[in-house]
Amino acid sequence: MHKEKNHSSTLNCHPSTLKSIVIDNEAEILSIHANLLHNFTVMKGRSLKILLLEDDTIEVMKVNRVINSQEIKHQLIEASNGEEALDILNKKDSLPDIILLDLNMPKINGIEFLEKLKNDDRLRYIPVIVLTTSGNHRDLLECYKIGVAGYVLKPLKYEDYVFKMEKLLSYWSINELITL
Repeated sequence: MHKEKNHSSTLNCHPSTLKSIVIDNEAEILSIHANLLHNFTVMKGRSLKILLLEDDTIEVMKVNRVINSQEIKHQLIEASNGEEALDILNKKDSLPDIILLDLNMPKINGIEFLEKLKNDDRLRYIPVIVLTTSGNHRDLLECYKIGVAGYVLKPLKYEDYVFKMEKLLSYWSINELITL
């Protein structure tokens, strides 16, 4: 014999009991709401402090445009060469979460900067992601040998660039990062 469930019920109780039931339900609702907010934040990730080493103003504008279009508002610090970036890193009490690095820069190129960074006890744990047009296999091998966290080729089409940058930012915003 099949019984159909009745989703409505009648509650016969004293008003003071009803009030405590409502408060209990309100507490449960608040708890559920807090869990949903936590899960949503965990899924979205957290805001990143990003050091961008890029000497091309068009590329800097593209990175800024992608970052500004994100739901999570990341902080971008810009350096146009490796010397400037090292000065920023040495003067700052607060280090960036990640570094986005172009290889072809004046003064100190990307690989030289990466070597200096990875030889510094205070800076070596900052993840460095190379953003470059260089598909040179030797550059790729050298960067991974030194300790780069990622190597991303900049696509020519802007839509492809946006796609890669969104994935990169999403990935690093959910990572557990070392802070010293």
